[in-house]
Amino acid sequence: MGLVLALGCSLALAQVKVGVTVSATGPAASLGVPEKNTVDLLPREIAGQKIEYLVLDDASDTTNAVNNTRKLIAENQVDVVMGSTVSPNALAMIDVVAEARVPMIAFAASEKIVSPVDDKRRWVFKTPQSDRMMTEAIVEHMAANGVKTVGFIGFSDAYGESWYQSFSEAAAAKGLQLVVNERYNRTDTSVTGQVLKIVGAKPDAVLIAGSGTPAALPQKTLKERGYAGKIYQTHGVPTVR
Repeated sequence: MGLVLALGCSLALAQVKVGVTVSATGPAASLGVPEKNTVDLLPREIAGQKIEYLVLDDASDTTNAVNNTRKLIAENQVDVVMGSTVSPNALAMIDVVAEARVPMIAFAASEKIVSPVDDKRRWVFKTPQSDRMMTEAIVEHMAANGVKTVGFIGFSDAYGESWYQSFSEAAAAKGLQLVVNERYNRTDTSVTGQVLKIVGAKPDAVLIAGSGTPAALPQKTLKERGYAGKIYQTHGVPTVR
């Protein structure tokens, strides 16, 4: 009985390790840096259990995010993984956490991170609203403000594609017409070609499906090229700055 009580006390006071991988550098740093800083504000003790946070930077790179996840699980033996900042990274981490049966809390928005709830995604949760939920709100605003035609420009990755799928379905349901669909890479320094096609199509509004600092490039270029219509961004853009 004494041994059982001793073991029970030991387990009750065991330290919980939380592994975190964020994009503190690279194109997504405008989102990753605040996430990294937020870890400093998280509690170090919950219900009598000590909490240890181990934070790694994946530099906005998918391969780094996967490697960080493997390191946190295999070497640091964390109890839960948090991250990453952007959808492509978070999606790539799913196989690793599912294989290790370690829960994961993603900071990225793509609906595909948690849906469908299959054998792998049963280990995965996320904090932001899904792109589908935000898409419906954007389409409602467009329809209520006289928008009939829309141009789309998004990342050429899982984030951009997920947003396009959600938006095209929601737009069709509201009778909005998508007149142009363009893509660009997170690391691109110019989107002039894509923007010229959008401006030429003369849409009433443009949706930019980007996140972090790279999402500003299409908006800046649209203004430079004289586009006077409405411009919408996703919830992957806002920061306190």
